[in-house]
Amino acid sequence: MTIVRLGYVAMSMELQNASPSKTMTFTQFQKIEDREAALRKLERIALSNLENTLRLLKHNAASDIHFYRLTSRLIPLAGHEELLDWNYMKPLKEALREVGNFANKHEIRIDFHPDHFVLINSTEKHIFKNSIKTLKLHYLLLKGMGINPVHRCVMHVGGNYKETEKSLERFIDNWMDVPNPIQKMIMLENDDTSFTLDDTLYLCEKLEIPLVFDYHHHLAHHENENWRENWERVVHTWSSSPLPIKMHISSPKSDKEFRHHSDYVDINMFFNFLKEINGSIPHIDCMIEAKQKDAALFRLMEDVKKRNDVELIDGSSFHLK
Repeated sequence: MTIVRLGYVAMSMELQNASPSKTMTFTQFQKIEDREAALRKLERIALSNLENTLRLLKHNAASDIHFYRLTSRLIPLAGHEELLDWNYMKPLKEALREVGNFANKHEIRIDFHPDHFVLINSTEKHIFKNSIKTLKLHYLLLKGMGINPVHRCVMHVGGNYKETEKSLERFIDNWMDVPNPIQKMIMLENDDTSFTLDDTLYLCEKLEIPLVFDYHHHLAHHENENWRENWERVVHTWSSSPLPIKMHISSPKSDKEFRHHSDYVDINMFFNFLKEINGSIPHIDCMIEAKQKDAALFRLMEDVKKRNDVELIDGSSFHLK
């Protein structure tokens, strides 16, 4: 029997005033004449984001949720080219450690999904350079939390530039310039427009990167519809990881808007996947990418409870029979 554990992304639909992504634009920053005062305001916003992250983790622990994706927007303007002298880690040290300690104590798996502008296979050197800078920020945040950064950032392969093979090879070329600790932090997922499961597997096997299988993306964009043929290869990419295999689950908004995420998860679609992998692995963590965030997780668990092919473990986990 495979254990299935559910997680959700960044925001809660239940907790009020708990956004971990409050921000300030650089234009707003510039309007504050006293630069030191402007930096202190940025730090206050970042501290508020971390306080709300801790609130979200406490909500997760109370709800038996063991898997959570942090927002990549915890620290506004971190890494901005005009603020390179800002040591944002120092004032956040205690708050970061508190978040990490709570996650570790309650065994909550946390990770990141950096924004789409983080492109390892970019054709532009400055974009690649900025991408590494952003990934270093994620690395520093994880280290500041006291969390092992290995396999904590899931990313798309990047831009296709209408040349799939060249774009894949450019990823490999640029990968050689990615610092080793950052390399170890990364997981790759197949996407819904540019790089299929087969494309992504090619990179993951060649560069020893775990592959996060996105079932919805695969249905939207594939060469070979039968993903089961590659499942053992996907599992093998996780063989050296300290973490259980993970996948992404979401459902199409509609037939017309198939690529768009729905508010909730279609349980039949989800179990079509789970039935196929049951018994092939001991444990899988499934990140719900639905508009209704934790509310989608709670509704999915209500649907799961009505099934006779599962055995419940707690509020977000179950055995497949």
